[in-house]
This record gives sequence, structure tokens and C-alpha cells, in this order.
Amino acid sequence: MYYLFDYLNQLDVPVAGVFKYISFRAAMAIILALVISLLFGGRMIALLHKQQVSDQIRDLGLAGEQQKKGTPTMGGLIIIAAILIPTLLLARLNNIYILLMILTTVWMGIIGFMDDYIKVFQKDKGGLRARTKIIGQVALGIIVGGVMFFHPDIVIRQDVTRNPNQQIQGEIKRFVFENAPANQQRTVVEYKGTVSTVPFFKTYEVDYSILLKFIGSNYRYWAFLIYIPIVIFIVTAVSNAANLTDGIDGLASGVSAINLICLGLFAYFSGNFITAEYLNIMYLPNIGELVIFTAACVGACVGFLWYNAFPAQVFMGDTGSLTLGGIIAVLAIVMRKELLIPILCAIFLAENLSVMLQVSYFKYTKSKTGVGQRIFLMSPLHHHYQKLGMHESKIVTRFWIVAILLAVLTFVTLKLR
Repeated sequence: MYYLFDYLNQLDVPVAGVFKYISFRAAMAIILALVISLLFGGRMIALLHKQQVSDQIRDLGLAGEQQKKGTPTMGGLIIIAAILIPTLLLARLNNIYILLMILTTVWMGIIGFMDDYIKVFQKDKGGLRARTKIIGQVALGIIVGGVMFFHPDIVIRQDVTRNPNQQIQGEIKRFVFENAPANQQRTVVEYKGTVSTVPFFKTYEVDYSILLKFIGSNYRYWAFLIYIPIVIFIVTAVSNAANLTDGIDGLASGVSAINLICLGLFAYFSGNFITAEYLNIMYLPNIGELVIFTAACVGACVGFLWYNAFPAQVFMGDTGSLTLGGIIAVLAIVMRKELLIPILCAIFLAENLSVMLQVSYFKYTKSKTGVGQRIFLMSPLHHHYQKLGMHESKIVTRFWIVAILLAVLTFVTLKLR
């Protein structure tokens, strides 16, 4: 549709020009994603019911878990459809960032679908083997890291008057604001690099390549050796943490929507030279197109909540949770905001850490005393609060409130440093 309206705009068709604005297409993406998830969701749930696609509910002694038996899973297919269709219709498909996010959505969706398929149809509670799942996530990390490092369209532009003490290797060229007079021209340096945003510090940026400075003057050439493993770790950690968070109705989808709204704002500000200059952040050419993708993701998550809110009519399964986690991780990476993940995705982090601490402490105490002890009543963390007698709706609402506070804190790091 973008190219159709671009053609109509060249023919001076009234109203066609509005389609070039990111804000308009983002609004359309949210609306379309909501419509798709609401209309497609009901039919998908009916089909899943008919095919008896329901996960086996483990007896964990939690309140209300018996009522969840028979609830269909694989609802992540609704989310994926509501993300991809608006993106394919409304975004510029020659944009490398859009292509990378489409690949991430499909790739992680396939991994999650395979995991759910084995659990449901082959009656294997373990699902996809952990090693196979990790291999898939590592492969995606290699692709994302490789594209970020080597693709010629992924660059950073900076005003040469900003951070004059920072040593940057790149081609200095004249950059002119679109439709701006000559007196608004800027001299900028355009360069590639493994640079990321550091929250709360005035320097605000760090280059991972400095970790290889010991190898000599050409250390930047080999920076991918350290950058790609970092990307792999982030993709694997966040996607698995999102998977662990999907344990009660509406939790993962709601928290993901909040995180994606924040990342969408980052995409908009980082992709606009004027706002990037004002906020003193990296200007990333062409990344503004990701606003359309993040808008579709937000619409998909909110639309899915229509059916996933307590009491859930459908579960997203690994098809949805792994996909959303992978999307959030890759979005943060391509926006050079991955070091903000511990703040923005602290809910995911807390859920993941609760499991790691619980298992580690249980094994440690068992090896020392012969009797394993626990830190939490149950992990992941949301089950601990269920064991304390808190209703899952209240748990979800409070986790949403915390997620909103964390998103606001993440956003204000743009100026609070």
C-alpha cells in the first residue's frame, strides 16, 4: 500500500500524500492490527477448540488452575498475523530494519510453533528439545548481529560538533534537512560501529569494539567477534524470559505492549534528525520506519488481550511468548538501546532471575544439607504471589503498573544523565 499511495501521490491524487507520514501509517497499523486480532482471533479460537489444541495443565496446587483445562493454546498465531499483515501493507519493504523485524517475527514464531506442536499433538510435555531451541535462537542472533555489523544501510549519523572529544572513524559529508533552507545544513559524520546507548551517563555511548583494543590498531575490523556474541546473549535471554513470564492470563501480552510502546517512541525520536539532535541521542537513518512495526505489535498485543485477559479464552503459548521476547530484544539491539533492557524489561528479568535463584539455591542447599530449600514459594515470580493467596488479576494489574513505571524511567534516561 505504501508504494501504491506513493504512485497516487505522484499523480496528485487528493489525500494520497498523507500516506508518506510515519505517524499516519503507525495509527493505521494499530487500528488494522486490532481489527485483525479481534476478528481473526475469535475464528482462530474456535478452530483451536475444534482441533482440541490445548496444553496440558500441570497440577501446581494454584488457585483456579483446574478451570484452565481445555483452554486452547497456540494463540500466538493471532499475534503473529496481526503483526505481519499491517507491516507488509503499510511499511516500506525495502527498509533493512523492517526486513530484519519480519525475519525475527517469522523465525521466532516457527521455533515457538514447533515447541507448542510437540507439546499438543505429540503429547510431549517437554516440547522442543532445549538444545534445538537454543540453536534456533543463537542462529537468529548471528543473523541479526551480522546484519547490524556488515550491512551498508545500517549507519549512525552524528553532528561533528557533538562530543568533540569522541574519536569516530567515518566519512564526513554534508547533510541537509529535507525541504530546509541552506542555513539549516549540518556537517555530520556518518559511520558504522558497534555503539550502544549507556543510561544515566553524560557520555551516553559506548563502543563494544574497545574490548578488542589490545589486538592492535585495526581492532574495529574484528569488532564483530565480540558484538555478535553479545547479540546472541540478548536475543536468547529476553526471548526465554518472556516465555517464563507467560504464566498467568494477560501478563506477558500486557507487559510486552507497554515495552513496545516505549521502543516505538525510541524509534521515532532516533529516526528524526531534529529530535535526535535536541535529545542529544544517536540519529539512526531509516529507523523511523520501525514505528509502523512497533505500532502493529502494540495493536496485536492489545487485541490479543481481548481474549487473553482473565479468564483467558486462549493462551499465546510459546508461539507468542518467544516471538514477542525475540521482537523486543531485536528492536532494542537495532535501536542501540540494548543496555536499557535491564530497566525496560525488568519484569522479564525478575521472572527469569527468580527461576535461576530458586533452582540454584535448591541444588546448593541439597548438596550441603541433603534437603533442598527454596527462596520463593514457587517460581517464576508470579506464581510466588499466587501461592501467597493473591488473585492472578491483581498480580497482572500490579505487574502492568510496575512495567509502566519502568517504561517511563527508561524513557526519561534520554535526558536524565
